[in-house]
Amino acid sequence: MTTALGRARLWATVGHGIINEIYWPSTGQPQIRDMSFYLCNEQRWIDLKRVCRYRLATPAPDLPALTIIHHGPDYELQLELLPDPDRDVLLIRFALTGEYRLAVILAPHLGATGRDNNAWIEDGVAYAQRHDAAVCLTADVPLQDLSCGYVGHSDGWQDLNAHGRLTFDYDYADHGTVALTACAGATSGVLALGFADSAYGAHTHARTALANRFDATRSIFLEAWHAWSAQLTLPRPDAALGDAARLSAVVLKIHEDREYPGAVVASLSVPWGNSTDTLGGYHLVWPRDATLTAFALLGAHQHQDARNILSNLMVAQQRDGHWAQNYFPSGAPFWAGVQLDEAAFPVLLAAKLREHGIEELPDTGQMVRKAVGFICACGPSSPQDRWEENPGVSPFTLAVAIAALVAAAPWLQDGEREYALGLADDWNERLESWCYVRDTQLARRHGVDGYYVRFGNPGTSGELAGSVLLRNRGGETIAAAALVSMDFSWLVRLGLRRGLDRRVQDTLTVVDRELQVVTPAGGLYHRYNEDGYGEYPDGRPFDGSGQGRAWPLLVGERGHLALQSGADPLEQLRTMLRCASTGGLLPEQVWDTDAIPELGLFPGRPSGSAMPLLWSHAEFIKLLVARELGRPVELLRAVEARYGGAAPPAAQRWHWRSEVPVQQLPGGRGLLIEDREPFTLHLGRDGWQQVQDIVAVRQPLGMWGVELSAQRLLGIKELNFTRRYARGWEGCDHRVEPGPVAPEHALQSPG
Repeated sequence: MTTALGRARLWATVGHGIINEIYWPSTGQPQIRDMSFYLCNEQRWIDLKRVCRYRLATPAPDLPALTIIHHGPDYELQLELLPDPDRDVLLIRFALTGEYRLAVILAPHLGATGRDNNAWIEDGVAYAQRHDAAVCLTADVPLQDLSCGYVGHSDGWQDLNAHGRLTFDYDYADHGTVALTACAGATSGVLALGFADSAYGAHTHARTALANRFDATRSIFLEAWHAWSAQLTLPRPDAALGDAARLSAVVLKIHEDREYPGAVVASLSVPWGNSTDTLGGYHLVWPRDATLTAFALLGAHQHQDARNILSNLMVAQQRDGHWAQNYFPSGAPFWAGVQLDEAAFPVLLAAKLREHGIEELPDTGQMVRKAVGFICACGPSSPQDRWEENPGVSPFTLAVAIAALVAAAPWLQDGEREYALGLADDWNERLESWCYVRDTQLARRHGVDGYYVRFGNPGTSGELAGSVLLRNRGGETIAAAALVSMDFSWLVRLGLRRGLDRRVQDTLTVVDRELQVVTPAGGLYHRYNEDGYGEYPDGRPFDGSGQGRAWPLLVGERGHLALQSGADPLEQLRTMLRCASTGGLLPEQVWDTDAIPELGLFPGRPSGSAMPLLWSHAEFIKLLVARELGRPVELLRAVEARYGGAAPPAAQRWHWRSEVPVQQLPGGRGLLIEDREPFTLHLGRDGWQQVQDIVAVRQPLGMWGVELSAQRLLGIKELNFTRRYARGWEGCDHRVEPGPVAPEHALQSPG
């Protein structure tokens, strides 16, 4: 993939030796489905995508001036892709040897859809337009056999397939899914694809780009990338890993929007896009992926890029403090799901920038306070986990939220700070009661005492209970206590637990045996057991159902855990690298079972999922940097100082919430009964004796609550209560059993 670092707003991706999507004028707006290349003569025609004999070349790993070289027994075709730094134009210099002519078929999906596109030929130039998006295909050599038709009926491929050569010469194809066909009138030259809001503008861009010397434009392109990559500082344990790290950094930079700087989309790709248009692409900003990208750029010493990402995130924050599940680079929300970790990650990024001494952005404090207010009100349960599939209390989400509550301290007022830190201590102390199980069938099978689950779903008893709906599996369920994932590793990554903690190591034993799959690339991991997001066993693409495949980024998470347990993660880095595509791109998933050559599926190699995935490249960079630093890039000094990899000895008070009720309160703790709206607490003790009503008061950062101090709870065997709201009684009673105070118990919180 490639883009220029000038004022132009165009991004091009490559797959199977052809041009895939072209995005314009933003990374969130794909305009071209693909541009395919063919060789033709009187005897035969060659579909280069189907032959798939090519190699890719760039001047250096950090200089994305991409050349595609197709080769066969009687031909070689070189295609040099060059986005013009000053114009919204993709230039393609071609050189063909052999007794063939070069033909191209362009499939516009203007306005991000194949519907209702208009195409026409005029004065030896091909055009397509839909509303205010237009593309022009021209060249510095004559274009011959120009035609436009409807895909599947009168397009160039249908012509070649039916006649063995190009015979169609249609001048118009209106209001449909269209394709443009052209044949170069020479064996070398430069093609130009220009984009604008009108056909006239697209033509002007394309022709003025051709008027400049290709090599001069290429020099400007390379100079800008040289200047950016000169600032990179990355470890280089060997040439392959060092080059891959620099390429990964370039991939992260390529995904930054030009119209909206700091907006980085998750991937300039459409998973299983060769088979469908209905699943949608990843060309949206996910706050989680964007923040992890920023951490990787910080690790590579690209501080300004990381600061730009935070700036964009700050503007996209919603009024209540959370971020949309994902949004277009413009900031317009797309999916409406709520994920607690996506509200917490920008706080961690702001804290890390502060830790590095990087100049603070205006209004950072306001952003942090709003985000922390949302975390306090929403947590510890999240409507969606990081895989965007289920609600509950996830070790991953909880780790990020707790770290954010601690990291926010410098921006909070005194009362707010005490509340946030106390809540963090409470959640950190209680997280095993929500997310850790013992003596299950799975534990006994693997000879361990217990393990962290993918997420807890505490019921009214406060215990992990029930079953979990498996998304993408047609309504199947699994017991919550039997569902495991790599999510727990972030408890260690962010400094809440130690790598050698018995519970962590036991969970690692279970995960290694349940989720790891050995491939020629190395040991890789599934997201969780019984995942349904991936190709079917017979290789059919994911269509809303399927079977989960192995994720290279999870190898990076396993490598971080190895590092924090005292091991060298070099093998995990090399495994991730072996998963890369021909061009060095890291995919979302790899195929993880027997090869299906006719479908291009080979174990340990990219599947039809998103590629590249920014999350994968960011994880690779961060693991490489962490290996050199001896600590994760995301680990904050403030969190490390407060917890040192362990739960606090005793949170001063526990927070009773309907999602995470308290059944037994350890002695010496206070109890804060909370809700998100005003209420009156109807309170009794020891079987509803000494009943009284207490009006909840507004807490720092937004909740409503009634606090019962540890002193007040002395001598109470059973606390009884229910709540009355403006709409009436809640309709159920609750009970809490305060425990006796241990003589050595201290009421002070740590740090």
